Amino acid sequence: MAIKPILKMGNPILLEIAEKVQEFNSPELEGLIEDMQDTMVSLNGAGLAAPQIGISLQLVIFGVEVNTRYPEAEEIPFTILINPEITPLSDEVEDGWEGCLSVPGLRGIVPRFTKLRYQGYDQYGNAIDRIVEGFHARVVQHECDHLEGILYPMRIEDFSAFGYTEALFPDQEYTD
Repeated sequence: MAIKPILKMGNPILLEIAEKVQEFNSPELEGLIEDMQDTMVSLNGAGLAAPQIGISLQLVIFGVEVNTRYPEAEEIPFTILINPEITPLSDEVEDGWEGCLSVPGLRGIVPRFTKLRYQGYDQYGNAIDRIVEGFHARVVQHECDHLEGILYPMRIEDFSAFGYTEALFPDQEYTD
């Protein structure tokens, strides 16, 4: 399909609460998912939310194999998640570095729940129900935040751990 431009922090669409997907298994939905996947892969993203390409729908995709932006990350199966619900399964929160295709060139330490359950649907309307932890849980929370109009800098508690990637990690090579 097509690689779409990513909206950047400051665009009002990124601050909206996204609408629920009403129609599953449609050519329009399949085309949107293909565009999102092409865009995410082209940018070495771990995930992408529909609002990031200007479509205010509750649809996220994510998945990690080997990724230069997250070299130490565990693998996450490619997932299409529609109309998600997240339930933390522990009060335990862990700080971790995050970046975002909508906030290019910057990284920050963000607190996230370490273990959660996410539920929703795939593009055909089949139910998804998973319990995850670690980096997988972090990615799901990050992507689903986009559906609520939240960008990761809004969750940062200590801005001394927020800055440009090349200044924070001068010995590492990043592509964002």
